[in-house]
Amino acid sequence: MAKAKKSKSAAKPAKKSAAKSGDTRVGEMLRKARESTGVSQEELASRLKTKRTAISRIENHADDIKLSTLERVAKALGKELKVKIL
Repeated sequence: MAKAKKSKSAAKPAKKSAAKSGDTRVGEMLRKARESTGVSQEELASRLKTKRTAISRIENHADDIKLSTLERVAKALGKELKVKIL
């Protein structure tokens, strides 16, 4: 009798979602800041001397991003970066 193979997706742990309604992902905050200034991903990439795909990757997967990168993005958008630890 042959054993049924487990699907690969079943073996992967589920992605963590925001624990509280007040939690916001860094990438989401960056996207909202970019959109509020009316800047496209292409334009932001140009300002940062990178590719649009890099901006997309940051906005969609910014779980591990350097503060220096956040600061560069904020500056390119004419924004100020503030970090609070409460």
